[in-house]
Amino acid sequence: MNSFVTLTVGETYTNQDIIEMFKCGNMGGMRRSLTTNSLVIVSDHTKELYDDKWVDDVLHYTGMGKKGDQTLSNQNKTLAESNESNIKVHLFEVLKPTEYIYRGEVALVSEPYRENQKDEDGNERSVLMFPLGLVKEGKPIDADLIKGLQEKKDYKASRASDDQVLQKAIENQSEIVSRREVFSTVCLRDAYVSEYAKRRANGHCQLCEQPAPFLNNDGKPYLETHHIDWISQGGSDTINNTVALCPNCHRKMHVLNHEEDKQYLLNKINTEVND
Repeated sequence: MNSFVTLTVGETYTNQDIIEMFKCGNMGGMRRSLTTNSLVIVSDHTKELYDDKWVDDVLHYTGMGKKGDQTLSNQNKTLAESNESNIKVHLFEVLKPTEYIYRGEVALVSEPYRENQKDEDGNERSVLMFPLGLVKEGKPIDADLIKGLQEKKDYKASRASDDQVLQKAIENQSEIVSRREVFSTVCLRDAYVSEYAKRRANGHCQLCEQPAPFLNNDGKPYLETHHIDWISQGGSDTINNTVALCPNCHRKMHVLNHEEDKQYLLNKINTEVND
């Protein structure tokens, strides 16, 4: 690698830095370099096509290919065989456009598997998922970066139409919630599932059934989303586990979490879904 740039875990680099350090291509999420015997992978969380998720200390990384079923060829094959071939795999994450955070060298911790996702045309397809762990303990991501990314996704979801929110909420809901270590553990909920819960509530708290206590700066009823089974305790980020509550009831659920309140909310959602 070019010595004019020092590669440091946790530091932010430009795309040009990566090209010059690794002697690799300038585009794509997987970049092979024969010159440096390396594979650079980029997990870009600012884009919606690939659904990469951290589950504790393992990144479930989506393979290469934007349309149709992904195949175990080209760089997908390179990554799948990287443990045996001794190729060095380096991970960069993007939480702000054009800023590449170096996370360190990674390796497969289990066999690749498949799951269904949408391609860039919105068609259902089979993708390859690669479970990757850091070779050495890395520097935690700045919590403010995660918060900023979540706020941008929330804003985009809030501007979508009702039909778009419903479609995205159904597509994006997941039994597996992305969670990662920052300076504390942060669970990353899906913005569209959250937005759908608020719109389904239609301006009323789903527990006390009273109108939202005030309007936000956009003139919308202020409600907070809540997972009936807490995602911090293994609950899913799905439309059947997400409700919209007034701040008072939201605090009540986090302080008391009465079983009768949980059952009331679950029954309410099931009734709405079946109507």
